[in-house]
Formats: sequence, C-alpha cells, structure tokens
Amino acid sequence: MNRIEKACVDKGLRMTDQRRVIARVMSEAYDHPDAEELYRRSVAADPNISIATVYRTVKLFEDAGILERHDFRDGRSRYEEISEHHDHLIDVSSGKVIEFINEEIEKLQRRVALELGFELVDHRLELYGRPITNKKPGA
Repeated sequence: MNRIEKACVDKGLRMTDQRRVIARVMSEAYDHPDAEELYRRSVAADPNISIATVYRTVKLFEDAGILERHDFRDGRSRYEEISEHHDHLIDVSSGKVIEFINEEIEKLQRRVALELGFELVDHRLELYGRPITNKKPGA
C-alpha cells in the first residue's frame, strides 16, 4: 500500500480500484503534476479511468488533507502530497518546481509576524526565477 492510499484508508475514505491507481501514481510523482498529467499517467495503468474521475479524486484527496493544490502562475492547479513544510522555487522558463527549506527564511517570517503582533501558524512561499547563465549579452 502506497503512502497516499494508506493516508486515505486512515482517514476512512472508500478506496475504489481507480482511486488506488490515482493514489499510486501521485505517490510515485517526482514533480508537481496537474490533473491532466495525472490522467495521462493513470490511464496508462488503467485505461478505464476518465479525466472526470481524476478531477473528482484529487478534489477528494485535497479536501481530506492528503494532497495540497498549488497555483504556480501557469494556469494549472498542480498537486503534491502533503508532507513536511517546504517552500518552492519555480523556474519560469521550464516550469520546473524546486523544493527547498531555508531556516533563515523561516526565522525571518516568524520574526515579521511577531513584529506585526501575530503568531505565525502557516505560510506558503513561492519564488519565481530563471536560471542564471554566464553568457554575456550579444555573445
């Protein structure tokens, strides 16, 4: 049983064969796929899965607190398994998402919240950039 399927069972969700396939595909994801990409990967394992089933399933998993939905400004909702806190750097050239943890940023965010009279209970940080090349303009 994969991590997402186990989380679903632990939360009392009914697991159909198609939900199991989608859970397995999402557990194996090395990236932050959108519903269409999850559909392409899932239908390779079970040709009877519809795009509507994928959309309903990711919504169910999201509502259950198993998946997290992101909008990385590319017009698509992308998903990842909820795990330990981390932030994201999005390469605007390729769309690649890089996960990172930086304790200095975490401390700064807590300090800013405190200075404004708040206890930080959650946050989401997304950085957008493009790779730095060593080429000089016109070269």
